[in-house]
Amino acid sequence: QVQLVESGGGSVQAGGSLRLSCAASRYYGNFYMGWFRQAPGKEREGVAALGSDGRTRYAESVLGRFTISKDNAKSTLYLQMNSLKPEDTAMYYCAGGVGYLSDSESTDWRWYNYWGQGTQVTVSS
Repeated sequence: QVQLVESGGGSVQAGGSLRLSCAASRYYGNFYMGWFRQAPGKEREGVAALGSDGRTRYAESVLGRFTISKDNAKSTLYLQMNSLKPEDTAMYYCAGGVGYLSDSESTDWRWYNYWGQGTQVTVSS
């Protein structure tokens, strides 16, 4: 089992930045991870993914603004969010799984087995 704990959410004004963190209780060699978000009344959306091979993938809506990265020594996944927009407002979840995913699978929440409790991000205009 893997426990994931997110932190770093909060409230910012449009144009601001936040960095989300996700501490994992353990990493496997072929562990893939991603960030997802869900706004009220909307479906869960894949935001960014980091494959076990190091490949990254982003939703088009965040491309160029968000960056996913990982610190293996700290077993921590990050999501740097810049130029935030009100439409980025959502609960953000960290997720992980073991194995290898295709690019399209990597942002599909159904391929992830481990989930954090979520951290709220609110962007005001």
